[in-house]
Amino acid sequence: QVQLVESGGGLVQPGGSLRLSCAASGFTLDTYVIGWFRQAPGKEREGVSCVSSNDGTTYTADSVKGRFTISTDNAKNTVYLQMNNLKPEDTGVYYCAAARGSTWRWRYGVDYWGKGTLVTVSL
Repeated sequence: QVQLVESGGGLVQPGGSLRLSCAASGFTLDTYVIGWFRQAPGKEREGVSCVSSNDGTTYTADSVKGRFTISTDNAKNTVYLQMNNLKPEDTGVYYCAAARGSTWRWRYGVDYWGKGTLVTVSL
C-alpha cells in the first residue's frame, strides 16, 4: 500500500526557512516522480517542485525558483523541500505527490497524494 506522509510545516516569519519532509512507503523513489504541490486559501492547487530520481530531471515553479530546493534521500525513501526566504504568499497546505512517468505528467496526473502539512508565513 502506497503512503506519503508529510512533516515539517509550521508558522514562520517572512524571510525565514522551513524544511518539509515526505516519507514514502509502498514504492521506491526511483520508480516514481515525486514532489510537492501547494494550495493557498481560496486558490487552486499548484505544482511547486518535483524530481525524477530515475533520470535526475526536475521541475520548479517560477514563483519559488532560487528560494526552494527539492532533494531526495533514496536510502530513507524520503523527499525534502528546503524553503528559504519565505514570503506570505507561500502560505498554504503543502502536499507530497507521486506520479509515474515524467515530470510533465506529474504536473497533470498525480497517482498518489499525501494528506498535507500547513505552512504559514506571517509576522
